[in-house]
Amino acid sequence: MLTEDLNMKRVSAKFVPWLLTEDQKSNRLNICHDLRKQVENDPQILSKVVNRDESLCYGYDQETKQALNQWKTLNSPKEKKARQVRLNVKIMLISVFDANGIVHKEFFPPGQTVNQQFYLKVLKRLCYCVRKK
Repeated sequence: MLTEDLNMKRVSAKFVPWLLTEDQKSNRLNICHDLRKQVENDPQILSKVVNRDESLCYGYDQETKQALNQWKTLNSPKEKKARQVRLNVKIMLISVFDANGIVHKEFFPPGQTVNQQFYLKVLKRLCYCVRKK
């Protein structure tokens, strides 16, 4: 209703460094200096960094060219196929990766609220998977 009837769209506020207080700017600068010293002392430290990302994945109709092949006579009209369109299937994917690639990936259960408790469970599963390897 918001997008169709009221022509509204959801936007996020941008994080802009010049809106920080002097204390916040100073804290960021100190953290950057500390990180730089750590990299100088241990050049491999960045290979120990693990990050995560969330992506919205859409479902597509899985028709292949092979599935669309048909036997026809020479005079038969050629069949037309429209471009693939997104289905109404959307699901969130969380991926955890390090400098070497993906460490862990899983799909969010539909309707799941992403909060602290959810991420704690993901991290526990991640630690379990890492220990098994």
